[in-house]
Amino acid sequence: MIKVAITGNIASGKSSVQKIFEDNGFKVFDTDKIAHKLLDDNEKRIIKTFSDFDITEDGKISRRKLGRLVFNDENLRKELENILHPEIREEILKRFRENENEEFVFVGIPLLYEAKMEDLFDKVVVVCTDENIRIKRISDRDNLSKDDALKRINSQMPQDEKVKLADFVIENNSDLKTLEKNVYEILNRIK
Repeated sequence: MIKVAITGNIASGKSSVQKIFEDNGFKVFDTDKIAHKLLDDNEKRIIKTFSDFDITEDGKISRRKLGRLVFNDENLRKELENILHPEIREEILKRFRENENEEFVFVGIPLLYEAKMEDLFDKVVVVCTDENIRIKRISDRDNLSKDDALKRINSQMPQDEKVKLADFVIENNSDLKTLEKNVYEILNRIK
């Protein structure tokens, strides 16, 4: 099995790349979805850890409130990551074991380098997009101001550093047809 990480900074188009691989019959796992489930599984612990802050709505964790909090305070973000990242690592390893007969397994993992999980993968694909496009995508998608969008962008390792560490780079500054062409080229090179 070849284990391939799909990474890139927020709003770079990782989900679109993952969908293209998935639509072509490959196993693809998304650590954002895994993290959302783990957020629910660890709800009591997270609420207790962040008890000095308003992170709930109707007794449940509000992702919007928690996100606003952790993207404005690096120490609080690290506290949340210390809870979730070890469990995300274990979940990835579990998925690899469950799919050991697959030729390829792709994992969308935005914080690959920040979480120091690159050792789990044979190849790394970085999806990169111009910052102005990412700011617009974040602002539109999450209804955030430009300043809040930039805080989220700046909370991650700079895109150019990820590009230097990658085995493959997919540029995503154009339309879906161009993105698909770029993904197929990378797939042929991985094979």
